Amino acid sequence: MAHQVTLDISTKFVLHKDVEIEVKKDGSKLGTLLISKGNIEWVPARNSVNRKRLSWQRFAAMMEKNGTDVRAP
Repeated sequence: MAHQVTLDISTKFVLHKDVEIEVKKDGSKLGTLLISKGNIEWVPARNSVNRKRLSWQRFAAMMEKNGTDVRAP
């Protein structure tokens, strides 16, 4: 089954509150992605204490190195 991704956004710009994206697979929560102006964070399911944080520069470098090339339509 495909992943289920839920996004609740009420504005086009990330201002003072993180954009939260919940990710599930087969009905089980994998975690939550938090997007802010300064960084991106991954909060694993059942572990709200230990988040994984990357600056946007480190995220871009990680995607360039590890991401799979996909043709844009």
